[in-house]
Amino acid sequence: MSSTPWWRSAVIYQVYIRSFADGNGDGIGDITGLRSHLPYLKSLGVDALWINPWYKSPMADGGYDVADYRAIDPLFGTLADAEQLIADAHRHGIRIIPDIVPNHTSDQHVWFQAALASGRGSPERARYIFRPGRGPDGAQPPNNWVSCFGGPAWTRLPDGDWYLHLFAPEQPDLNWQHPDIAAEFESILRFWFNRGVDGFRVDVAHGLAKDPELPDLPHTLTGETDQARLGHVEHPHWDRDDVHAIYRTWRKVADEFDGDLAFVAEAWADTPERLAAYVRPGGLHTAFNFDFLMASWDAKDLRAAIDDSLAMLDGVGAPATWVLSNHDVMRHASRYARRTVKPWVPNVPYLPEGPADLELGTRRARAAALLMFALPGGAYIYQGDELGLPEVEDLPEAVRQDPIWERSGHTNPGRDGCRIPIPWSGPVAPFGFSPADASAAPWLPQPADWNERSVEAQTGDDTSMLELYRTALRIRRDHPALGDGTMTWHDTPAGVLAFHRQPGLTCVVNLSDEPYQLPEHAAILLASGPVENALLAPDQAAWLTR
Repeated sequence: MSSTPWWRSAVIYQVYIRSFADGNGDGIGDITGLRSHLPYLKSLGVDALWINPWYKSPMADGGYDVADYRAIDPLFGTLADAEQLIADAHRHGIRIIPDIVPNHTSDQHVWFQAALASGRGSPERARYIFRPGRGPDGAQPPNNWVSCFGGPAWTRLPDGDWYLHLFAPEQPDLNWQHPDIAAEFESILRFWFNRGVDGFRVDVAHGLAKDPELPDLPHTLTGETDQARLGHVEHPHWDRDDVHAIYRTWRKVADEFDGDLAFVAEAWADTPERLAAYVRPGGLHTAFNFDFLMASWDAKDLRAAIDDSLAMLDGVGAPATWVLSNHDVMRHASRYARRTVKPWVPNVPYLPEGPADLELGTRRARAAALLMFALPGGAYIYQGDELGLPEVEDLPEAVRQDPIWERSGHTNPGRDGCRIPIPWSGPVAPFGFSPADASAAPWLPQPADWNERSVEAQTGDDTSMLELYRTALRIRRDHPALGDGTMTWHDTPAGVLAFHRQPGLTCVVNLSDEPYQLPEHAAILLASGPVENALLAPDQAAWLTR
């Protein structure tokens, strides 16, 4: 039995619960639906599930506006349902990692409601970030900070006070300098650890600490410019050094419990060194590798993201955590579906250029999966990645629900296109997402041609994305070279990546426009597409044994 912590090499599946499986027919995914598909997740070969927020919420931002961290929202079920899911998943050998949202609460949280009722200068308002406005009548926001969802980051109350919300107005930011906040979240962690969860994904992990002076953002940091990243720039509310003391305390709480619990940080940092700071000894366990996700489909860019990340993380003894898609970004099958993949700048909306060629995007997505699963460390799969689901880029305006759409003045389509309910079976919508006698359609409409991408349609088809994922994860689980460890690059022509994992496995990815002659090998363990005469076609990948 290995003594290496499970999370150093785990493959974790992200469940965007409202779009995974609808058990009661109301058009919204729920815990009952998730429980019914645990055998599927077991057969896929994942080690754990990250579940997006399932807490009681008014759903102004899909559950990331939490009103009660100890209660399950009725849309998804009950606390008893959650406890049963945890037990069922453990019987399948699958761990459970819920989201936790510590940067902000819902405006319906009892604390914020008390703050509104108590008035200016009250102790209740000190738990959040309230300030008087600027100007002779206080009619101007306290500073020029902008919301991630568009518009100012401040909302004024009738009594004249302004409160900070780095996201939607329904998501007021907490004041982590207040002792009540730390005590409450340590209690929330213990509440769920006592119910058997195996860790947490930490939402906006880089955002909790703010400069107490709340200074204006320099023009270059307001999101109005598209400047290249030139190293670390101190920011008044992102990735401040003070945030790490919070996570050292959280690590101590996790260490009180048996079971090798783990945190993964959603931390956007402007250098690999800054990201590595979150996973130093005594801090969080892992952090998403967004530089890898944001890299264009280019061998030089991908290698730089891999090298920089591995070097910095190795320096603090932490594993890499690779990811290609999630509920906040355009699905990678569609990002890669452009002949030229547009570079991505943090804090600037990603809007692809040119029409999508989904055949090209799917081919690249297959190769990207083999690249990711061969790299040292752990990996995350966003639900539907294993089906090759593309972004739904033509959603009617009338059905869009992401607050980004409204707050951007309908200039940013938001994230609904990557959140479409996934197809399970059958020829027509809802493709098994809801029961046959469902009383409501899925909360977002599914494309009619998704019958070809359903789990049922792909199961048993050796050429499908689903079977590629199943095979890759089986090999990854069984082969001693894969998972945590080290890698060695091979010398290759421009446009080709090749590296060795000890013992005896080589991964080759051809990102060039020409076929590549594979190096000498004993066998091809797995390839993302047909390989003839040992020539790896453009936009394909292969795992070789020697």
